[in-house]
Amino acid sequence: MACRPTLYQVNIRVTLTALSKQIGRKARLDDISDEILDDWASKGFDWIWLLSIWQLGDAGVAISRSSSVWREEFQKTLPDLVEEDIGGSGFAIQAFVVSRDLGGDPALARLRERMKAKGLKLMLDFVPNHIAPDHAWVREHPEYFVQGTEKQLQSQPQNYRPVTTASSERVMAFGRDPYFPGWSDTLQLNYGNAELQTAMQQELIRIATACDGVRCDMAMLILPEIFHRTWGIAIEPFWPTAIRRVHELNPEFVFMAEVYWDLEWELQQQGFDFCYDKRLYDRLCDGHAGPVREHLRAGLDFQNRLARFLENHDEPRVAHEFAFAKHRAAALLTYLTPGLKLFHQGQLEGKHKRISPHLVRGPEEAIDPKIQSFYEKILSLVRLPVVKEGEWQLLHAKPNRVDNPSNENILAMSWKHSDGSFFVVVVNMSESQSQACVELEWDAPERTIVRFVDLLDDAVYEREAKQLFDKGLFVDLPEWGAHAMLCTG
Repeated sequence: MACRPTLYQVNIRVTLTALSKQIGRKARLDDISDEILDDWASKGFDWIWLLSIWQLGDAGVAISRSSSVWREEFQKTLPDLVEEDIGGSGFAIQAFVVSRDLGGDPALARLRERMKAKGLKLMLDFVPNHIAPDHAWVREHPEYFVQGTEKQLQSQPQNYRPVTTASSERVMAFGRDPYFPGWSDTLQLNYGNAELQTAMQQELIRIATACDGVRCDMAMLILPEIFHRTWGIAIEPFWPTAIRRVHELNPEFVFMAEVYWDLEWELQQQGFDFCYDKRLYDRLCDGHAGPVREHLRAGLDFQNRLARFLENHDEPRVAHEFAFAKHRAAALLTYLTPGLKLFHQGQLEGKHKRISPHLVRGPEEAIDPKIQSFYEKILSLVRLPVVKEGEWQLLHAKPNRVDNPSNENILAMSWKHSDGSFFVVVVNMSESQSQACVELEWDAPERTIVRFVDLLDDAVYEREAKQLFDKGLFVDLPEWGAHAMLCTG
């Protein structure tokens, strides 16, 4: 995988709905033009993650359309909502084959080849925990699912439902996160069944022939300790065997885990290349420098394998949640640290309305030129060789005076490249003017004056080398202010 890769998440159904309006007919994957691929490649993305690619069934669509709670959410996004806008959750999968509405498996194969020609790799979703209630396994292999009782159905209707199989009437559990009610458009797979584990490994192996990597939905739910805590069922580990079997066929295949509850390290040890860094996201939302600094002190063996983001299909739009100054500061701390950099469709334009994975149409929203211009700079910064290939380090921001503790608001880090280039990022993560002296860990060549160019605003700063390395780089930043400075000698 590319060093410090960038990944762009695209809601493919929403994209094709918008494209259908442009071309005057129903768009499919073959209608994703080379111009669109060129645009993705020109922004420096290494990977494109296509959301909601798989075949859905009528049952999941019907449940999505009948839920009054979900419909209320959908109408906040689309005040002019119609039934056809609700296409069913992209995670209530009837079969891991490309949706017929999108052109099927052959259309994806053609798109993948065109992406490859542009230097783009393809990531798809693998949903291991649950499947749609009209999946073929429900009738043919009811033993693959977590069973319930009539008593549980009566007492927990939010977690169980009656199901008709080929041989009998049963009660089965909805797919579930243990902290929330079940997802009523899914059924829970039983990883205590060895045959189910084998069947899911085979599904994953087949998916791996269609793409270059997978994002594994709620990957921690099928860890043995989590599964047992949720369902009281002992299971054998799934991920080490499944990942090994895929890598035997394709050693370069990439696994990214959606994971929470501080289980990122465990899943890295089980074979995942990258894991969601929800911890950094949450601490940036809280807006205090200290917890972010502590998180960034983790070892690079851990940080290099984190997927860092400010929004995705599950999280609210960052432009809606953060004022621009805080948004800018958070983006610098997210995308100029180690690991994979995950950008979400609409984020680069400053969109405000989150689009549910149940919807196939997005709202009409104006582009925010200030945010768009900022992300153009962010994308240029993450492409710098010093950031893409260099060595990252968290720096110490010490007080500039003994009576001034505002240095605690300052986060500083650097990137060093083997070619001698040096890049410094300093962020004031607070609503107060703050000062600090940043200790530079840098074997600078002999010189009298060190010159820095701030790539955020092209400002130039010159400092005497002796004072710089004796006392540190003095910074004085307004609330949420930042520098991203390249040393040019």
